[in-house]
This record gives sequence, C-alpha cells and structure tokens, in this order.
Amino acid sequence: MSRKSCTFASENNRANMILNYIWIGLILIAVVVGIVQFAVFGQSEVFTEILNSTFSSAKSGFEISLGLTGVLALWMGIMKIGERGGVINQFSRVVSPFFTRIFPELPKGHPAFGSMLMNLSATMLGIDNAATPLGLQAMQELQESNKDKTKASNSMIMFLVLVTSGLTLVPVSIMTYRAQLGAANPADVFLPILLATYFAAMAGLISVAIAQRIRLWDPVILGTLGGLTAFVGLVIWGALSLPQETVSKWSAILAAVLLLGVIVWFVIAGMVKKVNVYDAFIEGAKDGFKTAVGIIPYLIAILVAVGMFRASGAMDLLVQGLGWLFALCGLNTDFVPALPTALMRPLSGSGARGLMVDAMMQYGADSFVGRLVSIVQGSTDTTFYILAVYFGSVNIRDTRYAVVCGLIADFFGIVAAILLGYIFFH
Repeated sequence: MSRKSCTFASENNRANMILNYIWIGLILIAVVVGIVQFAVFGQSEVFTEILNSTFSSAKSGFEISLGLTGVLALWMGIMKIGERGGVINQFSRVVSPFFTRIFPELPKGHPAFGSMLMNLSATMLGIDNAATPLGLQAMQELQESNKDKTKASNSMIMFLVLVTSGLTLVPVSIMTYRAQLGAANPADVFLPILLATYFAAMAGLISVAIAQRIRLWDPVILGTLGGLTAFVGLVIWGALSLPQETVSKWSAILAAVLLLGVIVWFVIAGMVKKVNVYDAFIEGAKDGFKTAVGIIPYLIAILVAVGMFRASGAMDLLVQGLGWLFALCGLNTDFVPALPTALMRPLSGSGARGLMVDAMMQYGADSFVGRLVSIVQGSTDTTFYILAVYFGSVNIRDTRYAVVCGLIADFFGIVAAILLGYIFFH
C-alpha cells in the first residue's frame, strides 16, 4: 500500500473514532439510565425493554437496508448515465467564472479547478462515489501550490467549507429512505432540502469570504449570489403567501417535474454522447445494490444503540429537556424531536442517518417530525468527518478557521431546515 493510501486510511479511521465514542456513549448512557429507572423508580421491566430493543432494532436495520436496494439501484443507475453523458462537465463549465473569483490565489487554468468543480458537481447530483475521489484529487493538487505544507491554504478552506455545506440538487439517499419507510410521496421534501442546503452553502461561503477578504461585491460574485438569493427569496415568499396544503401540493408537483426532468436530461445527454445508456444504467444499478448491502452493518449498529438509548428512557429525557428549554423561550416545540438528528449531523453521517430513520419509524415518514428530520439530514454534511479525511489525505495539521466556518454553515443550514419545515409542512 502506498504512503498516500496509508495516510488516508489512518485519517479515515481517526474520523470514525468520533462515531465510536458516540456509539459507546449511547449504550453506556442507556444502561446507566436503566439502572436509575430500576433503582429509583422501581421500573423492573426496563432491562427487558432495553434488551428487546436490540433485537427489534437489528431486525429493522436489516429490513430497511434490503428494502433500499431497488430504489437505490434505480437512482444510482440514472446518475451513472448522467456521469457518462458529461453532465458533470456541463455543471463545471457553468460555474467556472464564479469559481475563479472565490479562489483568487489560484491562477487561471490551475488543475485543481477541474477536480473541485467536478467534485462539487458530483455532490450536487448525489453521485457520492464519484465525489470523494475527485475531492481527494483536488486536495492533492491544491497542496502542490500550497507554500506551507502543514497549514491549510485559503483555497483549501474555501473548497472544504463548500463541501461540508453539502449543497445537493438531488437528495437520492433521503428520498430512498422515505420510500422504504412508507412515505406517500418520498420527494415532497425535495424543495425544502434544496433551500436549506443553499442557506448552508451561502453561510459557509460568506464566512470564508469575510475571513479571506474576498471581494463579495465583484460583479460576477454579486450577480451569482444575488440572483440565486432572489430566486430562493421568491420561492419562500410564495410559500408563505399560500395555504400550507397548497404549498405542500405544489412542492410535490415541482419535485416530481424536476426529478423527471433530471432523468430525461441525463438520458438525452447520454444519447447525444453516444453512450450505451442501458449498460451505464446497469453498471450504476450494480453499485446501488452493493451500496445498499454494504450499509447493513452500519445501520444496524447505530439503530441498536439508538434503540437502547430510547428504550431506557434517555431519549425521552433529552427531548423533554430540550423542549422545556425552548418552551421557556415561548417557542413552538414540535421541532424538538428532530434535534437529536441535527446535533448528530456535523459529527457523524451514519449516526445522523440512524437517528433520522429512528424518528421516521417512531413518528411516521409523513409526520411533521418525519419530514423535518429528512430536511435536517439533507441540509448540510458531516463537517468533522470531511475535514479529517480531506485534510488528513495531504497531511495538513493546522486547519486554521476551517472548522469554525464549517460549523457556521451547519448552524445556518439546520436553522433553515427547521424554519422551512414549519413553512412547508406544519
């Protein structure tokens, strides 16, 4: 194994230690709370409930993972057609003028531009398997022009904060989970997720631009951000002006039209490029099948820990405590059951996914909480994991203000997700 591969594997394992501590903590807290419930409140059945939760959670994790196979195979097949048809390159050409402004220290034609643009384009389209290798390649290319090889450059920080904001046009995995858990219209959260992740990306970009003194009033930057913000503002204004039932209806219609448009666009792009569309779909579908099977151990692990945490009464105590605090502030507390997912999101993608699934299983995929956890899950990405892996791949030790700006993006994305949940579904 090469030195580069060893370094990446080491940092990947280090990032996974966060989830290791979370997993251990959930189990130990569940046991401690169970002991208190038994010793202080005399609830003799608590240990039986905790034990039974491990069996039921393991069964649910297995069944959910297998149920994901069909939908995940479908969408990864569609995404493979788009990838082969050059859709990512089309995205790259569209955003290239904007990117040259927000990465001013890189000369025009720098090789990192292509990798960064393709990474972010792949992320927007939900092609995670393609996004990570492209991102690591971009970090290597940025490191080559970095004067201090142990300190993060301005371009590295800007790139990674944009990655951690998780800007996504097609939230395939979330829609897949919703479909498996019985949502009547799995795509009804499409528009709120798009808006929430936009706010996360904007907050991250602006915070880095301020730190790096990038001219936000540059005509290209101002025009791009201003135009996008005006469009988002118009959508939100329309949502606030209409009855909630009408908003939900048109959100579902728009999601269906856009997603069908994506499928048609990808197929036509493949035809124009003379791609064997059927073979491309089959290859992507095979990857989807492998992905669905591959997540079984991870989903079972986190669902078992969360199940024990819930069965012990610890989850109820956490939610009630948070609800009490927000109630003191005079706020509506219907969003509180989604907060565990929000708190987990910057730390662990697998952990947040498990909590999202657990919430949808408890409250229902089409409940307010079920929809809200879906929006929260799609509003941003796993900041600590991404920073550890990407910086670790090029041996960067001084990450400067990358974590702060990444968390700023997370905060705004999650707050936007909660507010949008109320606008669209409450």
